[in-house]
Amino acid sequence: MKVIVVGSSHGGYETVRGILAAQPDTEIQWYEKGDFLSFLSCGMQLYLEGAVKDVNSVSYATPAGMQAQGVHVFVNSEISKVDPASHSVHVIDHATGDERDETYDKLVLSVGAVPFDLPVPGHDLANIYAMRGRDWAIKLKAKTVDPSVKNVVVIGSGYIGIEAAEVFAKAGMHVTVIDLLPRLLSLYLDQEFTDILTKTMADHGIYAAVGQGIKAYEGVDGHVTKVVTDQGEYPADLVVTAAGIRPATGFLKGVVDLDDHGLIKINDHLQTSDTDIYAVGDATLVPFAPTGKDNRIALATNARRQGRIAAKNLLGENVPMPAVSGSSALSVFDYHFASTGVKEGTADKLGVKTASVLVTDTIRPKFVSEDAGNTKVWFKLTFDPTDGRVLGAQIMSKYDVTANINAISVAIQAKLTVADLAYTDFFFQPGFDRPWNIINVAAQKAAATLN
Repeated sequence: MKVIVVGSSHGGYETVRGILAAQPDTEIQWYEKGDFLSFLSCGMQLYLEGAVKDVNSVSYATPAGMQAQGVHVFVNSEISKVDPASHSVHVIDHATGDERDETYDKLVLSVGAVPFDLPVPGHDLANIYAMRGRDWAIKLKAKTVDPSVKNVVVIGSGYIGIEAAEVFAKAGMHVTVIDLLPRLLSLYLDQEFTDILTKTMADHGIYAAVGQGIKAYEGVDGHVTKVVTDQGEYPADLVVTAAGIRPATGFLKGVVDLDDHGLIKINDHLQTSDTDIYAVGDATLVPFAPTGKDNRIALATNARRQGRIAAKNLLGENVPMPAVSGSSALSVFDYHFASTGVKEGTADKLGVKTASVLVTDTIRPKFVSEDAGNTKVWFKLTFDPTDGRVLGAQIMSKYDVTANINAISVAIQAKLTVADLAYTDFFFQPGFDRPWNIINVAAQKAAATLN
C-alpha cells in the first residue's frame, strides 16, 4: 500500500508514526510545503524566552531520522492539486521548480491552518508579524533584542497572543493586547481567573485593550507605527497578530466536502467525502465529549489523536475517533492554569445549561507555611444542573497543580457526576496536597447544591 501524508505538524507526524508502528513496510510519502519538517509552534515561547536555545530542536522529527525508518520525506514540496478519480496528487518542488504527479492508495490531509490576516488598511505594512511556524519564530527572536522596538501590540488574547505578550514584556517592551472579546483569555477561563491574570499582566507592563475592534494599521515609510481601534490608538513598533486561524483548504474546493468555514467534513473514522482520503488536525472538527457534538478545538493533542486513529483506519481497522474534552494549560508569569470542557463563559455559545462552584483554598494543610511551598489555589467545577454530570473545570495557582485537570477530563469522557467525584479516592500526603483533594471539595459542594 502507498500512503501519501500531506503536512508535517502534529496530525501528519502522528499519522506517519502510527503507520510505521503497525505496518512498517507501508510505502509512505510525507510532504511538507515549507523547508523544515515538523516544527512545533506550541514550543515557540520556550525558544523566544531562551529556555530552548536551538530553534531546529523544536520539532518532532528530522528528514534523516524518518528516512532511516523508510519514509520518503519531501520538504519544500507543495501538494497543489488532488485528483480523487485518478488517486493522484500534483507536486510542486519549490526548491527546483519541478512539478510531477504522484499516485496514492490512501491520502491523509494534515493541511492545518494559517494565521488570519485582518483585512484592514495597512495590513501589508512591515513589522506586522505572526506567531506561527519556524520562520516567524526566527524573526520574532530577533525583535526581542531589537533596541528600536519599544512598543508591541498583540492582536488577540488566546494562548498564542498571551504567550507573545509575555515574551515581549519580559524583554522589556511595553505591550498592549487588543481583543474584540470583553476579557483576556475569555475562551479558556471564567472571570474569577481572568481578573487575577489581567492584573498580573498589568503589573508586568501588559495593557489589556479589550472589547475593541481593529480599524487600521498606520505607518511611516512602510513600517507600522500605530494600531487604530474603534476606541483608541496604540503606538506600535511591532505588531504580533494572533487573531485566530483559517483552514488552509483553498486547494481542496471541489475535491472533498468543506463546510461554510472551509473546514474539511469528516466522519467518525476521519474519512472525508472520498473514502480513500482522510483528514486530521486544525482543518477539521472533533467530537466534544461534554456536548456530544462536533466542535472546533485546535489543539496539538487532538491532532495527534486524529493522526493515530487515521493511521489505524487506513490500514484496515475500524476505530472511531474518541470524544475529547478540550483540555489545555498555560503559564502567565507566576501563575499556572488549566481548563477543560465547558466554562460558564462558553456555555451559551455551546447551547449548554450549566451550574458551577468555585473553591479557593491552599494546596497543602494550613500548618505548612507559604515558604515551604503552600500557596493559594482556585478551582471551579462546572456541571449539569439537572443531573450533576461533570461538564468542565478550571484550576489556577502559583504552584503547578494543572495536572488535576486531567482527572476532570476523564470524568467528562466517562460521564461521571459530581456525586461520583465527591468521594473519589485521591492520595494525601501533606508535602503534596490536602486530606481532601480540591476536586473532592468542589464536587461535595456541587452535590450539596443539587440536593
